[in-house]
Amino acid sequence: MKTSAGTTLSTTGFVLHRAIGYDFLVWAFTHGRTRAFRETLVSLARLKPGESVLDIGCGTGSLALAAKRHVGSNAEVTGLDASDEMIARAKSKARRRGIDVSFTHGIVEALPFEDDRFDVVLSTLMLHHLPRPARRRCASEIRRVLKPGGRVLVVDFPGQEKHGFLSHFHRHGHVDPRAVASLLEEAGLRRFDEGEVGIGSLQFVLAVRPA
Repeated sequence: MKTSAGTTLSTTGFVLHRAIGYDFLVWAFTHGRTRAFRETLVSLARLKPGESVLDIGCGTGSLALAAKRHVGSNAEVTGLDASDEMIARAKSKARRRGIDVSFTHGIVEALPFEDDRFDVVLSTLMLHHLPRPARRRCASEIRRVLKPGGRVLVVDFPGQEKHGFLSHFHRHGHVDPRAVASLLEEAGLRRFDEGEVGIGSLQFVLAVRPA
């Protein structure tokens, strides 16, 4: 990825490049309940009509498209991923469904957006792909692009899966929910809800940027 100044940036995290098979992995993990999974995430994020949303590590874009249906046609929804192939698949989905969502290539350690841009940032099954220093930079970037009073929802695995198809999701191990909460709080975000997602072992943390 190149910045406007021509500097090349690359993530230190693990990137899932192959879009083929990605949706199947999500389908398998949720036991075919992918739509219910996305609706649960939208509910946990407490999305409201008119809110602007950024989905980081958006994969093939399914959650961003679901978010758009909740915030409405006049609201901005953007998906970001470090894989060009994922972004291409996400754009194709949006075109086929006639849904106005922007998808862009970028890295979470240096989000290509101005300060105070979004009401909500979503991070689903992404943080565990980053080594700890990159997680800290990501949390700082999330705070920067959130509007005062804006929210971030982080959903991830609390334990490490070493075998089976779920190993495709893992690179740097698990992300303890307490560590996620501490990470966000160190970045200047205030945790106000957390718990089980209700699908598999997934846990969530919801935090707000103080107004």
